Amino acid sequence: MAEQFSDEKDESLDQEAPSQVSEDEAPQEELPDALAECTEELSAERDQRLRLAAEFANYRRRMENQRVEWPARARATVIRPLLPILDDLERSLDVAGQTESEDAAFLSLRSGVNLVYKNFIAELEKFGLERIQALGMPFDENLHEAVGQAPAAEGSESGSVLHESQAGYRLGDRVLRHAQVIVAFAPEPSATVEADIQ
Repeated sequence: MAEQFSDEKDESLDQEAPSQVSEDEAPQEELPDALAECTEELSAERDQRLRLAAEFANYRRRMENQRVEWPARARATVIRPLLPILDDLERSLDVAGQTESEDAAFLSLRSGVNLVYKNFIAELEKFGLERIQALGMPFDENLHEAVGQAPAAEGSESGSVLHESQAGYRLGDRVLRHAQVIVAFAPEPSATVEADIQ
């Protein structure tokens, strides 16, 4: 029985030997190709990971900017429709200031409207609303909207604001409404003045 076992063992050894020889011959040629292929795949995976990381960083930055900007947008959305009401109160106070009346009811009403106007402005200023300064300032297209031109008066420069038709407001750095203004321009010398000089 021992002889049978040894014979079987010898046959199994003979069968394994050819497979080892064939494995040794093939990898010699395929190794550089496989290594280059793996290197390319690794490089592509690394590039894809870097792109994904950059996209995620951009997404986080965009979300952070939106999170910071959202309250300012919300305030602007609420305050912008209130600006015409503010204009109406200012016009009412201007007309009431030009009216000369000794009537106690009128004076009381004017005082009440003035108090409402001041309280309204104070509440809006708590949210960061600022009136854009226009009169006498140089025209700035980022803050002002030119609705007309007029000759520059003596002592005023060309390009400065002569009159404010409608007040402008901003909320922080954001302009809610541009100030509508009339801009001064330097009048050209008339032909009669030139004729007098000659």
